[in-house]
Amino acid sequence: MKNLDGTGLKRLHREWRRRSEPDVALLLDSVQTPYNVGAILRTAAAYRVSHLWLAGATSPPTHAKVAKTALGTGRYLTWTICEEADEALAAIASAGYGLVGVELADGALPIHDAAFPDRTCLALGHEDRGLSSTVLDACDTVAFIPQLGKVGSLNVSTAAGIALYELNRRRW
Repeated sequence: MKNLDGTGLKRLHREWRRRSEPDVALLLDSVQTPYNVGAILRTAAAYRVSHLWLAGATSPPTHAKVAKTALGTGRYLTWTICEEADEALAAIASAGYGLVGVELADGALPIHDAAFPDRTCLALGHEDRGLSSTVLDACDTVAFIPQLGKVGSLNVSTAAGIALYELNRRRW
């Protein structure tokens, strides 16, 4: 076994892209730290997220620190900046997405047990406060990522990566 060279990696990526349609979106609900937003953009591009809604106080992709962390992957993504979460929620519903919150909340299911609609929009919230009550109430499903260690929560960009991986793993 050996590492893939550039040509081998391109061939593998072409094969992977044929396997799935981009029917996943993200809602970032006041994710303020630019580095977190940039890391989420990079992960979103890797998983072919079809659209991002950036609501409330979410740092925009044009912010210098977001762009630096995203390493140019923003050019592969489309996004809409929304002043209020209600605006994003209306657009998500209009686009036909089911909303799945990724949150430590009462009644949340372990992410490996949660149902994902055919067209899923994952909602991720503020680094400290999580999803706003407006977004949490609008979710069709709420899922949490089980953690076995002594730390009570994950960084939002890490949670986004795990949730996108789980969603894509099921569709592979």
